[in-house]
Amino acid sequence: MEKVMLVEDEEFILQGIRYIIEWKEMSMEVVHMAHNGREALELFKKEPVDIVVTDVEMPFMSGLELMEEIRKLSPRTRCIILSGYDEFEYARKAMKLDVEEYILKPVNEEQLKQALIHAREHLNEIDRKRAGSMEGKIGWHRFLKGKLKPEEEAEFYHILPAIESDSTVFASLMKIDTRTLNEKQGLNDILVELQNETHRIKVICLAPDTLFLLLYLESGHTEEDVLEYYKSFQDRLESRCGIMSFLTLSHAIDCYSALPQCYKLVSRLQKYRMLEGYGTCINENHIKDRKSGDVVIDEQQLRKLILKKDKEGALNYIEDLFINNLKSEVNVDVLYQTALKIAMLLHDIKVEYKLAQSRNFQNLSEIIEKIYQADDIFGLKTIFISEISEIITYLHTEDSQYTPVVKQIMAEVQKNYKEDMNLKTLSYKYHMNASYLGQIFQKEAGCSFAQYLSNIKNGVAKDLILNTNMKINDIAREVGYPDTSYFYRKFKQCYGVSPASLRNMKKY
Repeated sequence: MEKVMLVEDEEFILQGIRYIIEWKEMSMEVVHMAHNGREALELFKKEPVDIVVTDVEMPFMSGLELMEEIRKLSPRTRCIILSGYDEFEYARKAMKLDVEEYILKPVNEEQLKQALIHAREHLNEIDRKRAGSMEGKIGWHRFLKGKLKPEEEAEFYHILPAIESDSTVFASLMKIDTRTLNEKQGLNDILVELQNETHRIKVICLAPDTLFLLLYLESGHTEEDVLEYYKSFQDRLESRCGIMSFLTLSHAIDCYSALPQCYKLVSRLQKYRMLEGYGTCINENHIKDRKSGDVVIDEQQLRKLILKKDKEGALNYIEDLFINNLKSEVNVDVLYQTALKIAMLLHDIKVEYKLAQSRNFQNLSEIIEKIYQADDIFGLKTIFISEISEIITYLHTEDSQYTPVVKQIMAEVQKNYKEDMNLKTLSYKYHMNASYLGQIFQKEAGCSFAQYLSNIKNGVAKDLILNTNMKINDIAREVGYPDTSYFYRKFKQCYGVSPASLRNMKKY
């Protein structure tokens, strides 16, 4: 509800303006009435308003002088000038002060009403642009994360409507399915729909597909009431505009200092879009009883199906795992851990069977990025179905057979990877020239002996990182890297992520 101040030195006209407009029907409220510019300025300093409707000629301080002072305090405030004089000089000064409209007396009700509507539209436009411009300087994200200084926070508090004593605010985060957005319109269709809602909603644009919403209601409304309201809004948005969204709701607040806590909650709940999909609205109660704990996945079974080139069996396994097992009341962290383990398994197969060099395959970091960008569980499933299909197709066309000596070396590496192994000692053991043995190994394994040894060590380290609570330093020593810094460098070369980052992904 926009706050309005009326300024007019003649009481009869002041009261006439007060009652000529149905302010509540326009979702506006007259909070100040003043008889001159000086009085109006003092009231504005105590409680700023969104719109000022003022006469020009008044004692002590004119309407134009008042606007000059208000512009110093609040460039955002809109002003409508009333005057009994049709003089160009007045109009010229009004234009310089970015006045919304210059209306001649006697005041026409319809003209004033349209001027107020235009003022509101201008305010909304200013707020949207201001949100975007502040993004580059301080940023709504930093504000909502509670990382600003008090004086910086004040800039944002000024944009937000005051919370009345008998009202409460519900914060929510709306993620839009960009595939359903009109390219040219972008979020405009959604903003128009929100503006037409009967309840007051403050919209903060955080990204081209993300809105932070503040819903202002009278005290007494529950989270369940708000969930039902937003579900109904999502239905209307889909039916009218074809736009799909996923919305997460926080608890009620009565003070903006609680916004960072609300933002943290609704952001965390956004992970559940993977399980719930677009078109739904959830709050914290929806995840209280979700199953958590260890990921149950038979990696050996899936590996066996892939290496047997049983495409139907492998894809059915993925289908059953994601759609039938993970969809039912599961914690979203379990979903991500499962996806991470499968990504690691496929990476190991590609390295072992010399598939990593194929340009048809994505590296591990690219797959992990796709996992966290997937919109829902079906999109996640598609990532692995595509990758497994590519691997099996490639295995059909490439027969990965090794000569006996290379097989023996590979077996020895897998058994004794902790030891200080090199081609010179191995060539002596197998009675071969070290250079020739290196050439054979490179040709058949698709990488140098040193790289193969590193891959084996890093593979063991990866399993320890994901499946144990061992410290990274201890894991480095366990796989034969006495120098932890060197281990970090080799591990990142192999997997595209550091050991610590991989462990953090497991916790996601």
